[in-house]
Amino acid sequence: MKTPKYKTSTPIDLPDRQWPSKTLTASPAWCSVDLRDGNQALPNPMDPEQKLEYFQLLCKIGFQEIEVGFPSASQDDFDFFRQLIEHDHIPTDTFIMGLTQCRPHLIKRTFEAFKGVKQGIVHAYIASSDLHMKQVFKMDRDDTLKSAVESTRQIRELADAQPGSDIRYEFSPEEFTDTDPEFCLELCKAVFDAWGKASPEKPMILNLPATVERRPPNHYADMVEWFCANFPHRDCVKISLHSHNDQGMAVAATELALLAGADRVEGTLFGHGERTGNVDLVTVVNNLFSRGIETGLDFSDLGRVAETVERLTGMPIYYRQPYAGEYAFTAFSGSHQDAINKGMHQLDKTGELFGMRWKVPYLHVDPVDLGRSFERLIRINSQSGKGGIAWVLEQEYGIEIPKAMQPQLREEVQAYSDDAAREITAKEVYAIFDKQFVKPDAPFELVAYWPRPDDQDPTFIHGEVKLKIQGLEKTAIADGNGPISAFVNAVREAVGIDFCVNDYHEQAIGKGADAQALAYVPLKLKDNGVVFGVGSDSNIDQAAAKAIIAGLNRIAKKQES
Repeated sequence: MKTPKYKTSTPIDLPDRQWPSKTLTASPAWCSVDLRDGNQALPNPMDPEQKLEYFQLLCKIGFQEIEVGFPSASQDDFDFFRQLIEHDHIPTDTFIMGLTQCRPHLIKRTFEAFKGVKQGIVHAYIASSDLHMKQVFKMDRDDTLKSAVESTRQIRELADAQPGSDIRYEFSPEEFTDTDPEFCLELCKAVFDAWGKASPEKPMILNLPATVERRPPNHYADMVEWFCANFPHRDCVKISLHSHNDQGMAVAATELALLAGADRVEGTLFGHGERTGNVDLVTVVNNLFSRGIETGLDFSDLGRVAETVERLTGMPIYYRQPYAGEYAFTAFSGSHQDAINKGMHQLDKTGELFGMRWKVPYLHVDPVDLGRSFERLIRINSQSGKGGIAWVLEQEYGIEIPKAMQPQLREEVQAYSDDAAREITAKEVYAIFDKQFVKPDAPFELVAYWPRPDDQDPTFIHGEVKLKIQGLEKTAIADGNGPISAFVNAVREAVGIDFCVNDYHEQAIGKGADAQALAYVPLKLKDNGVVFGVGSDSNIDQAAAKAIIAGLNRIAKKQES
């Protein structure tokens, strides 16, 4: 599909660009715009109580700059500012921010909302793209520059009139990525001069927004690097990013622009915002966290954060959303499950092999660090592998399925899953294991087994077995060089199945007086086939005897079918 409507955006002339060879090693400053940019885009904006709970959530996460509204455009936003200030809801290390257009009456109203604030940021914006200036506001560049400078001077005067407040200034040339770079630089220089008093200790914020994502991320990075290199008072300003996600690349655009020299990132939790949303701060922050960078934000209980945001906004979080989605760390594929299972069991070797404490196949971060529990990493459907099924039983029930038995368990689970035509739960997997391997329905029932050591040689066992076969009780007696050998010799003749047991796997479940032994016994048949049975008892010999009967029942069931 091709149309003459569109054309490729013109790249920035930056032949000596530096950002592609850089590595991000430190965190930017973070600013949440959830309560303004995010809230205005909700089908049902939050009420004051919901906004206060959201604000408190952001503070708890660790945000120290929070844009809480557009007080000159909405009475609700104005009242919320007053509520935060008058009721002392703002932590001492936190700046609240309010947005305003570069219009005198809106700026005046904004400062009325900020009255008595301890720390605040007035965020003024003006459209700087030719598209907006010509088609929306019928302004030329001189008009835009004049309006921005006069508005900045007004903000400066009103800020000075509140000497008890630490009021900072943020300026945004709206649609930065669609603005002529030279004009944007001229505009921001003029605004910086009009503000005055900016210093390294109290820098002015120059926010360079990708208001609509019209360019690929590398173009955004080029524009930011060019601006940083050409702005004359770089040490007295924070270069801020504000990316939207219209082309689905806001995270990439933000990360590349940070490499290009930006100091600060504005965004929202889970990307709530106009159209396709703002950059998702949860993703960007945790990307940096996964690279060993201290971000200053705490998402160690991300599930609670996600549930709170969903409840307050009414907007569901996509189940494959990075980090927070229900399936973000989940593997259904058999090969993936097997790799995760093996990697988790060899974590102690990662330091020696890779020089780091966490490196697991298909898991780039430890989900536990985000409050995610391991039992949901591997989930079972018809595509799941033997390793994944074994992992679920181990994590949920402490049952360690021997590797040789795993294909038979997978066969039973897959048959059940195919019939159910859906994902199955860990509880269902356990039920399959119990029904098919521990208590399979078939003709044989163990009533009792008495292994008695020989009076002369205690290693030689006389075995007496009481069975029910098709409901009829039968007693069998045989000897062997151990309890299991004697049991096999007695049972083999009674049931009429030619099998042997060369070895078996045992496992303790629980501790102390309540401990149970699990025995996983492979029954080798005359035709070289192997069928597993599982038994449970407080005595390992009795557990193995039960496992053999379970295996014989599985054989009989297969012969019937």
